[in-house]
Amino acid sequence: MGDGPELAAAWTAAAPADPIGYARFRDLFLLDRNFDPAGLKVAKSNGRIDGAAYAVRRLTADDPGIGWIPFFFVHPDARGHGLGRELLTAALEWLERSEVYFSSYTPNYFLPGLDRARYPAADRLLTGLGFKPQYDAVAMDRSLVGYAIPAEVAKRLDELVGEDYSFGTPTGDELTALIHLAGTAFSPDWARAIREAVVAGMPLERIVVARDADRRIVGWAQHATYEGVIERFGPFGVLPECRGTGLGKLLLHLTLTRMAAAGAHGAWFLWADAESAAGRLYLGTGFTITRTFTILRRESS
Repeated sequence: MGDGPELAAAWTAAAPADPIGYARFRDLFLLDRNFDPAGLKVAKSNGRIDGAAYAVRRLTADDPGIGWIPFFFVHPDARGHGLGRELLTAALEWLERSEVYFSSYTPNYFLPGLDRARYPAADRLLTGLGFKPQYDAVAMDRSLVGYAIPAEVAKRLDELVGEDYSFGTPTGDELTALIHLAGTAFSPDWARAIREAVVAGMPLERIVVARDADRRIVGWAQHATYEGVIERFGPFGVLPECRGTGLGKLLLHLTLTRMAAAGAHGAWFLWADAESAAGRLYLGTGFTITRTFTILRRESS
């Protein structure tokens, strides 16, 4: 290897609207637990990196038969000669998987899918190689300048506390229950993200939990989970049997309050279904859709 800084620089030249620094490139990809150097296909000419495509498969028993291509790029000076197709074909051949997804590899994705509006040439190339759209994910942003918790939300907080709910930062001992809830009721990747963020030093004040009268954690919301970015919201969830009570809206606002108090000027996330209950909650809370990503899947013939 030894090409990390040059790869990050070539990526940034190829996609200046989605740049990446070397440290982030290293942490997301080169230090990923599933990284295999053989899956990183790099093209060079005259000592310069012309392009790259990265393929990854889980080294554990999870997701057998599934692979991912988290990114590919071609330097602007090397385009028009079929290099992108060549790199992607090599990555796909290395994977030897029955299903391959573009970009949506968790937990270390850069973007959750393809921004087809921003990268139409990549869309055409991936489509030509057999990738098909599965669904769309949206990124949303909300300004926190002048944010204050709405009066009706504060009132609902008082009502729920009167019903013996409690809200606050989890204790160290409660983390086990929170991680179990996240992994079993929502996503194993969320459980992994919480665990790894805490182990890496994320302050527990970045997490707000909701407890019922029996002190059982029934929901939570947090920020700064991914890469320590305080303005990045999530993950966030409420147990199905507790939905419709206002817990989700309250947890969202309590977390936004903590984010503003920590100095965040905005809140954002990359991956939500705009038509889901959570998506509607975000939109009703002042978030706006800023980008749309298409999750693409290729099934081998």
